Amino acid sequence: MMIDGNSAWMLVMGYALGSIPFGVLISAAFGLGNLRKIGSGNIGATNVLRTGNKLAAFLTLLLDGGKGAVAVLLAARFAPDIPMAAHLAAAGAFVGHCYPIWLRLKGGKGVATFLGILLALDVMVGLAACSIWLIVAFALRISSLSALVAAAAAPVLLWIMGQPALIPAGLAALVFWRHRSNITRLIAGTEPKIGQKT
Repeated sequence: MMIDGNSAWMLVMGYALGSIPFGVLISAAFGLGNLRKIGSGNIGATNVLRTGNKLAAFLTLLLDGGKGAVAVLLAARFAPDIPMAAHLAAAGAFVGHCYPIWLRLKGGKGVATFLGILLALDVMVGLAACSIWLIVAFALRISSLSALVAAAAAPVLLWIMGQPALIPAGLAALVFWRHRSNITRLIAGTEPKIGQKT
């Protein structure tokens, strides 16, 4: 797939939305301190939850997912003639969350943003991926494992539904890359559970 000037704008738009560090902003607004110096230092909802503020964590989850969904929906609405516009915007949003320019490219792991993207690309696949995350999380209470299982399943589900799955598969691979330290701890049996301080 060739990326021309118009397609590049979809990437830029997605990146601009994805790079908004809602976890950092919400933690500051709630007076929770510098999120980068709390728990794992991650900017996502799981680390916000380690502050003990469930509302802040929920808002971070909602907004991180929302920015991925909005990027996809804007591309689909305003650039219907650009091939794969929604998928390009999705890629931009995901990369923006993981590598935001505002935080010197040190962002989050992209799980909520990935789930938001999936919901916007195909609501049934998105709901299935969210359900997988919830089932694993409730059963084992390990956020990273829930994320990895849901990410691995998502491209397969899209393919089954007849949807393009190449870019989502690439994003799923990046989820695994961003969780490489978690994978090491999962293998060692030392990965903290949801709500547990690190």
